[in-house]
Amino acid sequence: MSSPQSAQQPAEHPGTDDFKSMITWRRLTNSRLEQVRLHVTGDRIKAYGRIISAEADYEPYSASYELITNDVGVTRRLSIHLVQAGGESQLAITRDGENNWLVQTAEGTVHSDFGGAQDVDIAMSPMFKALPIRRLGLHREPDGEHSIPVVYVYLPEAKVEAATMTYNAGPDAIAITTPIASTSVTVDDSGFVVDYAGISTRI
Repeated sequence: MSSPQSAQQPAEHPGTDDFKSMITWRRLTNSRLEQVRLHVTGDRIKAYGRIISAEADYEPYSASYELITNDVGVTRRLSIHLVQAGGESQLAITRDGENNWLVQTAEGTVHSDFGGAQDVDIAMSPMFKALPIRRLGLHREPDGEHSIPVVYVYLPEAKVEAATMTYNAGPDAIAITTPIASTSVTVDDSGFVVDYAGISTRI
């Protein structure tokens, strides 16, 4: 998953990554595509992405998002612009300096600590699976199982809930259990997903 020479770097300190990149993943059923433009500086991420979905079980949609983390990889803000045949909607999720979250949707505003969450996850998104991996340094030094509270976003429902995900990092892959699937991912040397087993792959 990562080169052994980077394994000694403590996860709580900024990493050495400094790059800009475009990454694209496709669903194995060819019914969903996600593309993101990344600007990575140490453990800080700025990401501008889009998910286009034609899943059989859901109304087709397009969701563009902007993600910003702080210098240790903790999510500061996620905004989503959701487009469907019936119209458009906005979703904004912000974390303040006191570790509280503000979620603004078309249905109203929610204030919560979401169980101490430091990450946001969009269901089935390979991009967002990388956030805990990079923040904890699991791509540098696999060290077993972590239970991770997250702010969990379902699309196209734009539903936001508290959830706990499990990451179990091994030498060849990272097993992940989410509210809707148990699978595994392989990642590149910077911690971004290459293969999301049974779900999507990088192209």
